[in-house]
Amino acid sequence: MSVESWIRPRQSRSSVRESRPGGGRLLSLTVTDCPPSRAPGRTGFGEGLVRWPETFAELVLVGELSYGWCGVWFVPRRRDSAAPRVVYRTARVGLRVTAGQRRRCFGLLRSAGDVWACVLEVNAWRRRRRDAPLAGYQELCRELAVSGPGTFGELDSTGARSVLRRFSDAWFAAVKRRQTGEVSAGFPRRRRGLVPVRWYHGTFTVDGRRVRIPTARGSAPLWVRLGRDLPYPVEQVRSVTLLCEGGRLFLDVTAEVPVTVYPPGEEPDPGRVAGVDLGIIHPYAVAAPDGAGLLVSGRAIRAEHRMHLADTKARRRAVAHRAPKPGQRGSRRWRRYRRRARLVEGRHRRRVRQAQHEAARTVISWAQQQRVGVLHVGDPRSVLDIPAGRRHNLRLRQWQIGRLIQVLTDKATLAGITVHLVDERGTSSTCPACQRRIPKPRGRTLTCPHCTYTGHRDLVAAAMIATRTPGGGPTTPTTTVLPGVITHRRAGRHLPGAGQSRRDPRRPPPGGARIRWPAEARPTTR
Repeated sequence: MSVESWIRPRQSRSSVRESRPGGGRLLSLTVTDCPPSRAPGRTGFGEGLVRWPETFAELVLVGELSYGWCGVWFVPRRRDSAAPRVVYRTARVGLRVTAGQRRRCFGLLRSAGDVWACVLEVNAWRRRRRDAPLAGYQELCRELAVSGPGTFGELDSTGARSVLRRFSDAWFAAVKRRQTGEVSAGFPRRRRGLVPVRWYHGTFTVDGRRVRIPTARGSAPLWVRLGRDLPYPVEQVRSVTLLCEGGRLFLDVTAEVPVTVYPPGEEPDPGRVAGVDLGIIHPYAVAAPDGAGLLVSGRAIRAEHRMHLADTKARRRAVAHRAPKPGQRGSRRWRRYRRRARLVEGRHRRRVRQAQHEAARTVISWAQQQRVGVLHVGDPRSVLDIPAGRRHNLRLRQWQIGRLIQVLTDKATLAGITVHLVDERGTSSTCPACQRRIPKPRGRTLTCPHCTYTGHRDLVAAAMIATRTPGGGPTTPTTTVLPGVITHRRAGRHLPGAGQSRRDPRRPPPGGARIRWPAEARPTTR
């Protein structure tokens, strides 16, 4: 029986309310409309279910009845056309917790892993019976409603439903990839010990640097302290996500941030198009239409990758003789070493991620000064499918092309700048003056043997990318404005070894002094 057929004959004796600030409507039925034996308060799954999503419409099921439904039906809100444009940004903030708070937070993550494992088990049973899998979000919510309260420890229903939403999104993402011909796309079938948990607006509390994380009914309140102030106002926060990375607890805070509003005469001009060339040594090389250029150096990022790889190899060689055999439980000393390795790996990822954000922020700030309204970004992801050897494949993997494009697009959208991906084939091997093919230069300087033109090859590529048409082929018109005034910037100033005052401890000391390894990684003599 449908929701409408069950609601309509009972609306005469139900209390229907319509209220929603901002233009939305909330149609809700009281508990008295449900049969007494099936009231949500008696099913054990009514706690924490009724809520209003701030950014999207959602049907929240209170419980499935044998002959109907008892629930809350939300009508999507309409955003005012005159309201300012908004984007959703996420900031990762570390948590400063006590031993008890850390134990409870990891308990929530393990309970979320139990929810994930239960969904996998249910689908495994259905697959053995040749039944259709449970992949839809509403279907999974019904199965969760049957489980009852207290099944997953202190994890409340809102956090459990976020795990179900993550599973459903992963499932249908694999279906979409398979429909496009990617047969290697796999469905989520691997268990996870710790699964991130998300709570939406209205279920958590933010008080300065303190955040109250929702827990199941009957549990003590869980307040945690943030390691720094939130970068967004409290009224803009829409969701928080608890996760673990490298053995540390973090909170991803997602906020609804309005797009930048400029004074009259200073807004980005859609007629001014700049080209962006992505690279390893220079993550972003930008060429403006009036002859200005920007080079963002990424040598500190490349050095961070190299030093981290060398440090990891040295640590592994030092403890190779103490590594447990397959199936053998390691000692406490070995577990301490593995924990330390996870912390070092997480710190390396955070350093690189912050440097990439710094580079993208530099590009957008420079584009705002130049009043650039459109960025044409060369898409080099086609080179990832070409096998180029062990060393070069590692360089391409550390390049993180997709993340560079994503970070730049997010910051450009917030600044009101449009980003288009174009074909960048041949931009670094074609002379902009005579339009003839030239051999690839060994350094950063491009020299044409036909017309003796000389220029920085990354800026030349960016200038040619600016003339490409989104969705068009690798053709470049003859009118290419080459940069004359170049601005140099550096990404990753926070990295160790990037400045004179902070030496990277992973580098060999001057004079060839002996390196002292940590106690857990120090080799022993036999």
